[in-house]
Amino acid sequence: WGTLEPERGRIDTALLDKELAAARQAGQKLAFRIMCCSTYRRQPYHPDWLEKIGGRVVTTRYGADPLPLEVPDLDDPVVLEAHLDFIRRLGKRYDGHPDISHIDLGSVGWWGEWHMSQSSSLKMPTLETQRRIVDTYLESFRKTPLLMLIGGGEMLAYAVEHGCGWRADCLGDMGGFSRSWCHMRKGYPGWLIEAGALDAWKHAPVAFETCWDMRKWVDEGWSLRYIFNYALAVHASAINNKSAPLPEGEHVRAEVERFLRRLGYRFVLEEASYPAVVASGDSLEVAMRWRNVGSAPCYRPYRVAFRLRPSSRQNATFVHATKITVDDWMPGEVEVFTESFLENPPDLPPGPPAECRAEVPLPADLPAGSYTLDISIVDNTIKPVVQLGIEGRLPDGWYPLGTVRIAR
Repeated sequence: WGTLEPERGRIDTALLDKELAAARQAGQKLAFRIMCCSTYRRQPYHPDWLEKIGGRVVTTRYGADPLPLEVPDLDDPVVLEAHLDFIRRLGKRYDGHPDISHIDLGSVGWWGEWHMSQSSSLKMPTLETQRRIVDTYLESFRKTPLLMLIGGGEMLAYAVEHGCGWRADCLGDMGGFSRSWCHMRKGYPGWLIEAGALDAWKHAPVAFETCWDMRKWVDEGWSLRYIFNYALAVHASAINNKSAPLPEGEHVRAEVERFLRRLGYRFVLEEASYPAVVASGDSLEVAMRWRNVGSAPCYRPYRVAFRLRPSSRQNATFVHATKITVDDWMPGEVEVFTESFLENPPDLPPGPPAECRAEVPLPADLPAGSYTLDISIVDNTIKPVVQLGIEGRLPDGWYPLGTVRIAR
């Protein structure tokens, strides 16, 4: 919070805009979370102006560290109103930003993770305060997906009920903290079932952060196939491995690549048919069968588009974006958290076929001749934004289907 609002009422948009530009340049999207409570004594997360306006900042200790930490009291009316105002202004500026993938619904607890574990004296804010914070995020970010932290308890259920996805720490923990308890078998199932969050993936993303990183998994002898199949089965869209290198091992890279090929949505065009000849001014009809072989839907209404690329350079290229959107092309499903699932999560099957038919209206003055018909999935700027699970991708993101002759 303090980094993004160094002065009361002024968001450091230059900082966030720089990160968004870097993500765009790398062909990625940015996800972030707001944090208020830091466990680092010399790096507090709240603004230094908070006490100057009468906000209550309290001290506590974290774990065995004897040194005091300063954290804001979100139950204090001055602190709460200042933070809610910050969220509203952040949403006014960045809601729906095309370079933002999702935002963690953070703010509360250590690192914005909705718990105060190992605090010597502080408890979580009241449920009333928690609800006000969740409601403000929901009101401020109506276009950008919000992900609630899995440790949010009642607020996880509340946020999911209002359209949020969820995010979980410690993917891969198969017993690193206890011989009798682990996140994968004892933590996630209970939390998600209790919150009614098993189907949240159908309308908002699921994201994971690894426990330690993948090197720890391999060192402990935990099965990569088990962990990855588990994440795919609960329909994860994103994973944060903390920028750590991959573990050493003969089969590690193959397992990771297998996982990444299915993480999130992955669209395969299985079949496409269209007439060999069509007249200018008529419609080119294309019948298609698509399949989502990934683990999650696409949460943006990207559209199927076609391009006619003339053999003669003297003729212009014609592009048409259809009304066919990809956000309802669903992945396959398996029953999760049964005894057999927790023993050995199965491979996620591919999704059902998505059959559709497009009519591409051709201009009446389209010159006769031979054209290459290309296909892609585009955003509102008619820019290809999805790498399909098929071969033939051109440098500009389009995929050639074949040739068609335009007659006059």
